[in-house]
Amino acid sequence: MEFILNGEKCTIEKDESLMKYLREKKNLTSVKNGCNQGACGACMILVDGRATKACLLRGIKILNKSIVTVEGLDKEIKKAFAYAFTKVGAVQCGFCIPGMVISSVGLFNKTLNPSKEEVKKALIGNICRCTGYVKIEEAILMAAEIIREKKDVPQVSCKGLIGDGLGRIDAEDKTLGLGEYVDDLKVPGMVHGVALRARYPRALIKDINFSEAERLEGVIKVITAKDVTGNRFCGHLKKDWPALIAIGEETRYVGDTVALVVAESEEIARQASTLIKVDYEELKPLTSPKEAMEANAPKIHSGGNILTREVLVRGNVDEAIKNSKYVVTNHYSVPFTEHAFLEVESALAVPTDEELVVYTSSQSVYDDLHEITSLLGVEENKVRVIAKYVGGGFGGKEDMSCQHHAALMAHLTGRPVKITLTRDESIKVHPKRHAMEMDFTTACDENGKLTAMKAKIIADTGAYASLGGPVLQRACTHAAGPYNYQNSEVEGIAVYTNNPPAGAFRGFGVTQSAFANEANINKLAELVGISPWEIRYRNAIEPGQELPNGQIADKGTALKETLLAVKDEYEKHEFVGIACAFKNSGIGVGLPDIGRTTLEIKDEKIIIRTSAACMGQGVGTILIQVVCETLGVDSKCVKWMKPDTKLTPNSGTSTASRQTVFTGEATKVAALKLKAALENKSLLELDGQEFYGEYSGITDKMGSSKKNPVSHVAYGFATQVVVLNKDGKVEKVVAAHDIGRAINPINVEGQIEGGVAMGLGYALTEDYPLENSVPKAKFGTLGLFRSTQVPEIKPILIEENKSDLAYGAKGVGEITCIPTAPAVQGAYYKLDGVFRTKLPLENTFYKKKK
Repeated sequence: MEFILNGEKCTIEKDESLMKYLREKKNLTSVKNGCNQGACGACMILVDGRATKACLLRGIKILNKSIVTVEGLDKEIKKAFAYAFTKVGAVQCGFCIPGMVISSVGLFNKTLNPSKEEVKKALIGNICRCTGYVKIEEAILMAAEIIREKKDVPQVSCKGLIGDGLGRIDAEDKTLGLGEYVDDLKVPGMVHGVALRARYPRALIKDINFSEAERLEGVIKVITAKDVTGNRFCGHLKKDWPALIAIGEETRYVGDTVALVVAESEEIARQASTLIKVDYEELKPLTSPKEAMEANAPKIHSGGNILTREVLVRGNVDEAIKNSKYVVTNHYSVPFTEHAFLEVESALAVPTDEELVVYTSSQSVYDDLHEITSLLGVEENKVRVIAKYVGGGFGGKEDMSCQHHAALMAHLTGRPVKITLTRDESIKVHPKRHAMEMDFTTACDENGKLTAMKAKIIADTGAYASLGGPVLQRACTHAAGPYNYQNSEVEGIAVYTNNPPAGAFRGFGVTQSAFANEANINKLAELVGISPWEIRYRNAIEPGQELPNGQIADKGTALKETLLAVKDEYEKHEFVGIACAFKNSGIGVGLPDIGRTTLEIKDEKIIIRTSAACMGQGVGTILIQVVCETLGVDSKCVKWMKPDTKLTPNSGTSTASRQTVFTGEATKVAALKLKAALENKSLLELDGQEFYGEYSGITDKMGSSKKNPVSHVAYGFATQVVVLNKDGKVEKVVAAHDIGRAINPINVEGQIEGGVAMGLGYALTEDYPLENSVPKAKFGTLGLFRSTQVPEIKPILIEENKSDLAYGAKGVGEITCIPTAPAVQGAYYKLDGVFRTKLPLENTFYKKKK
């Protein structure tokens, strides 16, 4: 089939996938493979000027058509988009952005003066999981103006001090599809790996016969559990997750790996995997914690079906409840939810004479290093892990997904091996947000002063531990909310089932428990006869007071300020809901928690070397601003290096809203050392020297006997207000966040907008349905919010923190999505008087009764 590609005549086989042709034969990597199901829009191209998804097209559909990718756009158009998307902060992980650009150009081919609504409609085929679409829409309108009025694209100059809106350092590369994600990589001699997954969530594997698969032409090797050269079991805190299930063992969920196939092409590897004969004895899965906790339930793991139990008691709860004027008790249910990052998991492992180099897109190259070397049974200096751009994470890229498999396959074959999950695999394999069943009792006096809270939380942690223990812990430690009362009792149990594992997800357990706690508080306000805003203000924690966990709220605590910031908005609307939240920065609770940075001077530039992973939150840009502020240098003098275990010190995982605080402070420490050196020497004279900075957060262990333990080095606080119209559609969200100090205000706004959009999805539309422990969702049926569904979002930044730690910044990544669902619940309660206790909320504008 002949067609025109970016102005040149090309040919393609009639049944060949156009997306694959563009990516693999033409190396046009702006065309991203996000789902290969026509749902995400990451592969958007122009076909005769119209935005179209490349994954849906085969050669026969493009005969004599003109195809244009981002690479083929006019130079001036590319400059306009690069400027606009950088200027307004429209780029986070960046994976979806080239597709957004193409959809925008498709719109511009119809009109160069589009309305905001026309922009929203033009993006309806594109999913963004990071930004909430707000700044993307703003950037598109700005680009349209530049192109329409033939304006010169301004030269961007920004000192890069704290508080400046420094453009993302990677924004242009990501906008124009130049930035490399792992699946964009190719190396000479590269072959492909595929995993054969378990057919059943629970089954005994009696035999694996792969002789027929091995005979298929192009197959290099079939790998099973017996081939593992080191420790077969992986896991952050508990090594309970086998890289491969062995003969004689049971599968624990449908994402388990039974065998790995290495072949000359992905197609051959997938074909070979269908030829592997596995003799299963199917067993009845344990589909819920209730089943798994029954006395006669089979053990999913040898130690039993309880992963962990947490009991937190402060004060005399039962006595306080007994003496309270008003008491509310409710049962709440929240579902598993899928991270739905746009970039599916991918890894490339390349053997060299010195070491095995593994390219990943995970949230910690050092976690990858430790797991891979353990699996291979080699010293850590024999493996090097390098991060490429990470196309979203939200917690879902903290565990091993395929990077350990790529490493094992390369280790055993001596060939470079790439493995990229399909979207269906991704949806099955990586850990989800925990489903929880929660019983909450909350009490207050006649004036609405909170007196006590008692809760029991049962978390479905799925097949493996992952981070289920810490997630449960955080759900429990935050269950009483950011309020000033001292009687609380929380019991939490995380239970193994044969469902997909649950682990880290933005909010880390607090998303779930805050929904229950905030909803109960609304009921108490009704009983007292005061507004939901008023009951929160009367109880809001203030500096110097004790949080429910006993920690003294520091001088930078500004929950009341967030409430005052939304008061007018709350009071002027009829159908409105409100919720507060707090969330820790850092791992805390007495665990090692260290940020590390090295500043290297090279060619009069300052190079920031740290392993802190950027998955869209913009940590590289933030660290540049910390250096600029400390030294008074221009941002053009400072560069950021992607994480690399050979070159960058271990700064821990990008989790727990910690990197801005911990690595930010470590970078400041290193910069202060450099500042001292610059008193007597120039950058030129310091060439080749390195300056190391470290910050360790000292906290107290869970269960500390101290009257006022320090659980975390910092807490962020927030209040969000959700406004509905009379039909129940969300019209506006006002999100006031105590963020300490905004190192980059545009960055922080983008985090808030994206978190709110994710929180709205959690509240109203998102689900991860299982049938006998088997996931049933496709990417397009997960219920992700699209551009046309996102309402007006108004971020309000409260900056009250005067702490020297990281220039006063607090982590904001997780808290942004915590208050949203309970605020939506409260708004619907105002609208129709139905008190909903289950997510996603039932019988709403978004989910009508069937």
